[in-house]
Amino acid sequence: MHSNWRGCKDWADFDIPLTTTSDEASKLFDAVLTQYVGWYEEDSVGGIDNSINKMIEADPEFVLGHVMKNGLELSSLCKNIYANEELREDIKCMVDKATKQCITTREKKHVSAVKLWAEGDLTKACEVWEDILMEHPTDMLAVKFAHDCYYCLSHHHQMRDSIARILPFWNQSIPLYGYLLGMHAFGLEETCLYTEAKKQAERALEINRHDAWATHAMAHVTENDWKVCGMTSCHNYWHYGLFYIEKGEFDEALGLFDNEVKEN
Repeated sequence: MHSNWRGCKDWADFDIPLTTTSDEASKLFDAVLTQYVGWYEEDSVGGIDNSINKMIEADPEFVLGHVMKNGLELSSLCKNIYANEELREDIKCMVDKATKQCITTREKKHVSAVKLWAEGDLTKACEVWEDILMEHPTDMLAVKFAHDCYYCLSHHHQMRDSIARILPFWNQSIPLYGYLLGMHAFGLEETCLYTEAKKQAERALEINRHDAWATHAMAHVTENDWKVCGMTSCHNYWHYGLFYIEKGEFDEALGLFDNEVKEN
């Protein structure tokens, strides 16, 4: 798993320059991005929330750091600017910092996209991220934010094609490449291209067996083949029901019985 966090020069070498003079902020940006894309908490940096806080502390004026922080708040689907004053102020602060500083065009577009996301215009936000990817196809933050918004919009073909367009510009020497394959696998699966999805998920898992999104895609692929070995499905759903009962979720257990156990 990627843990050799990239400093300012490393990001510039990848043609993804960050407007900050803090190597610490740059490295923590990479740590946050990696945890976000990988769906895990990295103990060496204290987990994702601690990484975000330390990143902002290292450079409070780091605009893309604020973009990351606000985007992650929005991706949780638990907060919005209309009901949460703190998030509303954070978005305003991000926009103000971007206006007052000399930042790259790419970073300005990220600010615009997250603002659109916060205002509820996910489709327009995705258009901005796609515009970024036309010039910077290895910008994983744009890739992941677009992927998540397409997911929320149920725009499955866009979720698949967004990754397919940039794949030729990536290779295994670029950090987080395996996760890109996992995201592509999920888009393929969601558009019923199960054979291709399985192959891509397997490639991702060969690179990193802890890739949660590739595993997710593979689970959906095999779920669709369940009837091939369906003689044990009744028994397996019974086991599944026991987990619900143990959690006290009796309606869900009864639903499994009615829809799956009884049917099999």
